[in-house]
Amino acid sequence: MPVLDTATDWQWWIDCWQFILDAADVGPADRALLAFSFGPFIGFWSAHDALVARGGMVIPSGGMNTLARLELMRTAKATALFCTPSYALRLAEVARQNRINPAHLEVRKIIVAGEPGGSVGAIREQIESSFGATLIDHAGATEVGPWGFGDRAGRGLFVIETEFIAEFRSLATGEPAADGEIAELVITTLGRSGSPVIRYRTGDVVRPRFASDTESRFVLLEGGVLGRADDMLIVRGVNIFPSSVEQILRSFPEIVEFRVTAIKQGALDGLIVEVEDRLETPDRVARELALRLGLKIDVRCVELGSLPRFEGKGKRFFDQRQAGAP
Repeated sequence: MPVLDTATDWQWWIDCWQFILDAADVGPADRALLAFSFGPFIGFWSAHDALVARGGMVIPSGGMNTLARLELMRTAKATALFCTPSYALRLAEVARQNRINPAHLEVRKIIVAGEPGGSVGAIREQIESSFGATLIDHAGATEVGPWGFGDRAGRGLFVIETEFIAEFRSLATGEPAADGEIAELVITTLGRSGSPVIRYRTGDVVRPRFASDTESRFVLLEGGVLGRADDMLIVRGVNIFPSSVEQILRSFPEIVEFRVTAIKQGALDGLIVEVEDRLETPDRVARELALRLGLKIDVRCVELGSLPRFEGKGKRFFDQRQAGAP
């Protein structure tokens, strides 16, 4: 999707990124490794230029495999890592497979974006403990810009309300959402003249907190981006987002990777969860899902290493409801 920006717009992107870098405490003394390709992904290029503007060292790693990136991270003594949550987990996995302790690298700041994991407690804890680093979530969109940065306490995302107008559309009624109500985020840009966007429906599902007791005056999205409006499942009357399932699965340190498939069970939606489980005891996982979600979910073990790994955004949710049960 081509989106054309003016030079002034691009400077605005860089200025918005300074909020994120401030939240992560990234400064001129840092050496930041960007674990992305050199493709047209605008998040990479805007982060790159924002880091250059701040005076830090930028270490691109496009075209490298995961082990080569780890080696570059080590030899360049990178102190900050920019990637998706899925790829941070993959980096830690490959490091251990090659007898590298990720916590012995010098990375102490990790900035993630592209998927909800950065504000999902279990994923955040897994990444931070693996690297011995502090993780800061970030959110943005090609059509809109870098609109959010993580709360240092890990409670969610702040909307940069000096640069964006945020509105919240109740999923239940379509009307303006109340404090703490599940809603769709609607964004208007204030500094993008080349491709201005007015009341853009992001499709991101959030829980706004308008009176958060923090140093920031910005609205806090509790739990970050909870999911996509079109990803929500109603399973036996319970509203479920893929990130809710991931939060539970990531609380099991023995689960290496997983995949969730939505199927049709008669007139109702159902879920099948496949897990790479070192303990090979899916019943304990099924019991936890039933306890936390109030639903019986089919959990199956698969062979270690058989599920896909991801360098960019993870794709662990598959919808087969139109095709029928597998």
